[in-house]
Amino acid sequence: MSMLDQIGQNAKSAARVLLTAGELKNKALYAIADALCDNSDKIVEANELDLRAARENGTRAALIDRLTLTPARIEGMADGVRQVAALPDPVGRVLDGTVRPNGLKIEKVKVPLGVIAIIYEARPNVTSDAAALCLKSGNAVILRGGKEAINSNKCIADIMRDAVEKAGLPRDCIALIEDTSRESSVALMQLTKYVDVLIPRGGAGLIRAVVENSKVPVIETGAGNCHVYVDKDADIEMAANIIYNAKTSRPSVCNAIETILVHKDIAQKALPVIKARLDEKNVELRCCEKAALILKGEKAASEDDWYTEYGDYILAVKVVDTIDEAIAHIAKYSTGHSESIITENYSAALKFTDEVDSAAVYVNASTRFTDGGEFGLGAEIGIATQKLHARGPMGLNELTSMKFIIRGNGQVR
Repeated sequence: MSMLDQIGQNAKSAARVLLTAGELKNKALYAIADALCDNSDKIVEANELDLRAARENGTRAALIDRLTLTPARIEGMADGVRQVAALPDPVGRVLDGTVRPNGLKIEKVKVPLGVIAIIYEARPNVTSDAAALCLKSGNAVILRGGKEAINSNKCIADIMRDAVEKAGLPRDCIALIEDTSRESSVALMQLTKYVDVLIPRGGAGLIRAVVENSKVPVIETGAGNCHVYVDKDADIEMAANIIYNAKTSRPSVCNAIETILVHKDIAQKALPVIKARLDEKNVELRCCEKAALILKGEKAASEDDWYTEYGDYILAVKVVDTIDEAIAHIAKYSTGHSESIITENYSAALKFTDEVDSAAVYVNASTRFTDGGEFGLGAEIGIATQKLHARGPMGLNELTSMKFIIRGNGQVR
């Protein structure tokens, strides 16, 4: 038996224990949170090994920020685990019920998915977020992070496995694949005997590779080519502030914006104000011809720019003639993650929210709120951009399935 098969078999066994774990799950989660805080120095030390390698490899600053763990961020990870523990347990919740004319009592109840595998890139906080959500929803989890964060991930996973075991649950409720080769990733995608669902978290390339190669059912998440549309009736200062936040607060994350669309009637006034805010972070602009006439000296946008998730301090800019053109642009180029309209016009806002087909659609707010914690779901497993089963921030409910329980007293058909 290969090492991966052994991990899968152990996870499957642990998942059966979790079916009836009840309050032990919360005990384990609080133990994980405390252990993360107690071992903060150890985690930072492991993370420094990853940061050193990233700097030597010339990794971009935005991605290094995504990789970095500080005591404050580790405390935030622990708080996220505690928030998940405090949420209602979805397992066993009755969704619907009926009594048939023949006396059969039928209930539809929430149950865990089973074993969830997660393939993700250089965000070590995903290790604790994913484990917490899977554990609370009664699922065993197999984690497979990228090589950029391997030392951090190993340290965090070992700490969590020890904490879970001390709380009275199998340590194999949480597993980490330490082999970061492409072969291990592909092998995990074929592990249909043990894995029930595979969730990729990362850039468009990773997600595409998983969707195209996996034999395990996949929930697509993450790719975020997000937009802000500044309507002709927008408050310009509000628009500038929202765009500044949505692009620069953490440019490497999937809910950061990559393109702004500005109505022609307001572009002459709005674009210089928006640029002045973005200049505070030295954001590089890539402009359509109309935008370039207003913002002289900026780079010209190519067709590829409209499709690109930069994950960096780069922003594409396009002037549109109508709200319909803005909506059509989003329909063509968006990944279906998050879009926002800035407007004081109720009809324009209603049209935008009705016609834009993305997982999260905002009016006068930053796309950076597309997050499980911000939506009150606790830590999230990812942002689903598909339409089947899960869409938007995936919390506990999205990590469960359902089954029917039928009670009778001798009925036969």
